[in-house]
Amino acid sequence: MPLYTQEQINTLAAKIKDVRFGMFTTAGEDEKISSRPLTAQQIDNEGNIWFFTSDDADFADDLERHPGVNVSFSNPAESVYLSVAGQAYLLKDRAKARELWNPAVRSWFPGGLDDPHLALIRVRIQSAEYWDAGAGKMKQLFQLARAVLSGRTPSQMGRHTTICL
Repeated sequence: MPLYTQEQINTLAAKIKDVRFGMFTTAGEDEKISSRPLTAQQIDNEGNIWFFTSDDADFADDLERHPGVNVSFSNPAESVYLSVAGQAYLLKDRAKARELWNPAVRSWFPGGLDDPHLALIRVRIQSAEYWDAGAGKMKQLFQLARAVLSGRTPSQMGRHTTICL
């Protein structure tokens, strides 16, 4: 079992807390890669990302055959980009669903917590990478303009970090 630091988990959670949707990427039966938007409900203290889904969604069966997934998040307004790789598990856990339930989920599951297709996806994070410009928009534009005028590649505009959990 990987060793997580709470600081690493908190950093990832902070980077995606204001991102409404992540692009959840799976491999299908024919190894074809496909993505769909899902809303991360929580990153728990053990390094799992939780999502609501339907157990009859087209990609639900893919998770059992090919549990390796990627979820990418982007917040262009803050120049933050995050890519998470992990193992996904489709679960019927009513206690966890109750813990994560919020009014927005009802639009997808009108039967509420009793909806027969209500399921959760738990992604056990194995690694994550993020790019964080850490500079204001004006500073970024200045660096890009300077690079164009000088004919040189822009200097590192922020920070790229890889975390293996």
